Amino acid sequence: MGPAQIDRRTAGIALLLLFSLWFLISLSHAARLSPSMQNLEVQKHLRRLNKPPLKTIQSPDGDIIDCVHISNQPAFDHPFLKDHKIQVSTISQFCTFFKYFFSTCPEVLYHLTLYQTRPTYHPEGLFDENKVSEKPKEITNPINQLWHANGRCPENTIPIRRTKEDDVLRASSVKRYGKKRHRAIPQPRSADPDLINQSGHQSDAYQATGCYNLLCSGFIQVNSDIAMGASISPVSGFRSSQYDISILIWKDPNEGHWWMQFGNDYVLGYWPSFLFSYLADSASMIEWGGEVVNSEADGLHTLTQMGSGHFPEEGFGKASYFRNIQVVDSSNNLKAPKGIGTFTEQSNCYDVQTGSNGDWGHYFYYGGPGRNQNCP
Repeated sequence: MGPAQIDRRTAGIALLLLFSLWFLISLSHAARLSPSMQNLEVQKHLRRLNKPPLKTIQSPDGDIIDCVHISNQPAFDHPFLKDHKIQVSTISQFCTFFKYFFSTCPEVLYHLTLYQTRPTYHPEGLFDENKVSEKPKEITNPINQLWHANGRCPENTIPIRRTKEDDVLRASSVKRYGKKRHRAIPQPRSADPDLINQSGHQSDAYQATGCYNLLCSGFIQVNSDIAMGASISPVSGFRSSQYDISILIWKDPNEGHWWMQFGNDYVLGYWPSFLFSYLADSASMIEWGGEVVNSEADGLHTLTQMGSGHFPEEGFGKASYFRNIQVVDSSNNLKAPKGIGTFTEQSNCYDVQTGSNGDWGHYFYYGGPGRNQNCP
């Protein structure tokens, strides 16, 4: 082998070593940049979720409630809702007229504007109301949230619990933050088998309603009193006083939107009908129950409790429950579900038990402690 060949070989080896060294340095540099890139992604996500508020309220439990203009809420980030118009009743328009000319709105009109965006129909038999929602009942027992102690949101705004950096960092990924997982978590539930389709899929495949609150666009909130995801007061205590709330989701047969009501008095908002495929006409499955994220870190089940953290067999005052569960049929009537079935993925971690009586109608207890000696 001549000197020229040796030099070329030596140069080739040197070039290969130089490339390898550069590649390793690049990987090391990329690893150092990863946390910074993640932080940038988190901050970008927070800017998208947290809309500019017109007023901010500090809740005693540490939450921050932002009063965001109703037209700037996260719902309108959905591409299908860019041009969607929220209906405003004639009553609300009259109130605006009085404010413009007289700087105030008559008290009767002001209270009626609380219902400026209500569904045209309620289910028959709900709170002894007629099907047509013409004259809303007077609010008698308002539901309190902790942030109410420090103020309320002004007219034409909605309260939104501010998402913090720690909230996002606790998620498995920034993109997954706030979203529901599809059948990958323990789910003690009750279901009406008459309303379960053959494939057993989630009614909208989590595409339009894939979050537990306003973290995903799609749900249009119209109520300025209730912040979805914020704390409710008072709360039940173990072997102490028990408190419950009523939640109703139904389809307005006139407009086709799916509305959500909280308690007897608070119509929270709606999911526009055109967002759905499976729910365009009716629901194919109805479920009630609980969900817990179980990432199985280190091969162990999560310690996260469901409900009160006690198994359903412990009963009233100890276990969490659903009572008076009903469905709305095709005639817009409330009725008791037939032949309720239950299922849970890991009954030694969380379980469910059903029952029925004259006071509670159809009910069930559910929940559990998560990891325990029988649920490693």
